[in-house]
Order: sequence, then structure tokens, then C-alpha cells
Amino acid sequence: MALTAEDRAAVTDLVLLHGHLVDAGELDRLDELFTEDVTYDVTDLGGGPLQGLAAIREAALAMGELNPVAHHVTNVVLTELSADRVLARSKGLGVRLDGTVGSVTYEDTVTRTAAGWRITHRVVRARRTPLSAG
Repeated sequence: MALTAEDRAAVTDLVLLHGHLVDAGELDRLDELFTEDVTYDVTDLGGGPLQGLAAIREAALAMGELNPVAHHVTNVVLTELSADRVLARSKGLGVRLDGTVGSVTYEDTVTRTAAGWRITHRVVRARRTPLSAG
């Protein structure tokens, strides 16, 4: 079954909402983005896999001023995995307090739940080399 236009819009909006909530410090709303048992893998950024909403919240708070002041998410591409599961790949730009910018690729597994579409697994890959695979 092909994703409907409504599903595509809902999943895209979900991925884009991440930057707004995090930048506003609305970490109590992470359940609008992720399932309770989400795996959020920041191994490529020097961390490791974070398991669950509480771990994501704690890691963000522990970073303090090292967090980007702005997360910009763009270039969302969706691939249907099943009727209720989508692979969402997107690009992220993080603007740091000193004005420097970092680039990442988000690889999200998004699942239809009773509460709507939610990210069940996210891998964040740093972009460090021009024209590189990955």
C-alpha cells in the first residue's frame, strides 16, 4: 500500500517539528516526536545510543550551552517500508553559539502508533567530508 498524501505530510511535519521543539527547550514534548522506547543513536557525534525519552532529555540538558542554538531540518525524503513504517532521511544544520555550523544526516524509522506517526529509531550521522558516502 502506498503512503497517502496525508501520511507523507504527517511524517514530514513530524521530522521538521524536531528543530522547533528542541530549540524552544520544550523537552517535555519529546513524546510528540518519539516513542517512549526510542533509540536515538548519536555514536557518530561522540556519544552513543540513547534509549528512551528520559535519556534524550538528560543528554540535552547535560550538554547545556554546547547544544546548537538552532536546528534546521531540510531535504526530507521518505521511503515506505510497510503500511505502518517509513524510513525518513533528512539533513540537519546546527548553528552553534559561536556562529559555526555543523551538518548531519538524520536516518529515522517512523512508525504509525495509536498517537500518530512517531520516530522509533534515529541515527544521527555527522557530515565531515565533501562528496562522501554516508
